[in-house]
Amino acid sequence: MYYKGYYHLFYQYNPKGAVWGNIVWAHSVSKDMINWIPLEPAIVPSKPFDKYGCWSGSATILPGNKPVILYTGIIDKKPAPGYQVQNYAIPANYSDPFLRDWIKPDDNPIVKPTYENVSSFRDPTTAWFNNGHWKMIVGSKHKHRGIAYLYRSRDFVKWTKAKHTLHDKPGTGMWECPDFFPVSAYGQSGLDTSVLKGGVKHVFKVSLDMTRFEYYTIGTYDTIKDKYYPDNTSVDGWAGLRYDYGNFYASKTFFDPVQNRRILWGWANESSTSYEDVAKGWAGIQLIPRMVWLDPSGKQLLQWPIHELETLRGDNVHLSDVKLNKGDVVEVKGITPAQADVEVMFSFSSLDEAENFDPEWSKLPSENLALEICGITGTKQGGLGPFGLLTLASNKLEEYTPVFFRVFKTLDKTYKVLMCSDAKPSTLNKNEYKPSFAGFVDVDLSAKTLSLRSLIDHSVVESFGEGGKTVITSRVYPTIAVAEDAHLFLFNNGTETVTVESVGAWSMKSPELMN
Repeated sequence: MYYKGYYHLFYQYNPKGAVWGNIVWAHSVSKDMINWIPLEPAIVPSKPFDKYGCWSGSATILPGNKPVILYTGIIDKKPAPGYQVQNYAIPANYSDPFLRDWIKPDDNPIVKPTYENVSSFRDPTTAWFNNGHWKMIVGSKHKHRGIAYLYRSRDFVKWTKAKHTLHDKPGTGMWECPDFFPVSAYGQSGLDTSVLKGGVKHVFKVSLDMTRFEYYTIGTYDTIKDKYYPDNTSVDGWAGLRYDYGNFYASKTFFDPVQNRRILWGWANESSTSYEDVAKGWAGIQLIPRMVWLDPSGKQLLQWPIHELETLRGDNVHLSDVKLNKGDVVEVKGITPAQADVEVMFSFSSLDEAENFDPEWSKLPSENLALEICGITGTKQGGLGPFGLLTLASNKLEEYTPVFFRVFKTLDKTYKVLMCSDAKPSTLNKNEYKPSFAGFVDVDLSAKTLSLRSLIDHSVVESFGEGGKTVITSRVYPTIAVAEDAHLFLFNNGTETVTVESVGAWSMKSPELMN
């Protein structure tokens, strides 16, 4: 949230070690979302209503610029993973822009489960206001049905459960970290969570405990019935749209009133072993904040790193009109490849070489179709693609993390663009989790161009395809391609020649203030 000149980040944190447990609300503040000042934890277990943990939740700014936090408290260790209730906390001193101290009033918990699943009842959202009431949702499940329970309040303390859910869906399992917010139907400007009229669509996002992926739909919020209805262009289920097709979970958005934008922030856990996490002393990162807005098609969101990130750009290299024939690998020199920001525009003269989309692939699970195809084809020789970047690469390519496009031709003469971030060749360490992540890019290929931006930072590669239509994050742990021994290459392994119209690559400085 934003309060009195500072962005505030609250995050789930274990102060006792680099493994999950002992969860508190850690707290950091920033002027620009790049440089961060760590403060004392804002909320820690201390009362009967959160004795065994202060789990996730949200912040809401009430009238008069008064922040309030809603969070899940654990009141008993059983049933596993804990008996869950919803609490609130308020600042001890509204005049302190850092909001160092928080009060947990004794009238907590404000929402207790009645017949809901007491061990699957968590993560209250940022509230919105309409028809004289504040509204918020809590994620849950009943058997295999994912549920967003709706609650209403006039005073933000006494909450009443609605007779119906805001939304639910069979066969999706527990809905963690739900998020529900408006987006403008036109343009990039963000909207406060309580804006409900005037060219507005709504986004509903959940984190799926069963798959460890998130999915979202775009739809309509009926403000009279207090129901959410996904558009028929949004798949409502495991095969739905994702913010990120890689290592990205428990995300949250907030409205930035200073720059009139909606910011998305996601968490990436480690893909290394817990032993390695303990050895290095930390586990889990917040990814680069992203601005989100509705694609002009109205069918999906677009995402792009916040512009403040560019203040970290240092030495740069620009190339243009680089021809990549089949098998070509061209190094991008003059920057620090282990800590870099790279933007590339690729073009090709024809779609004729695109490989046929194998009809057998239609039998693969639809929710992971792109991932499965990337796992099968990888960077093997193709027609139009694979082409892209080899990030965090060793000099002789014993290790590399390729981020690339591959174009397929379907039986009905349309084209499918696959974007992959493939960790399989990322490290010689056999103990790491090295998945092939992938998503399809909904793009018109008539211009015969595809763009890619990758943010590379030692153990993370965040990649944005075609202006943020498809985003993939990989966590990788090279053993050779480390620090000064990392390299960055452009590559093409398709029979169709690809032209690199332009490359902008920057060494990235570390922030002056790091958490």
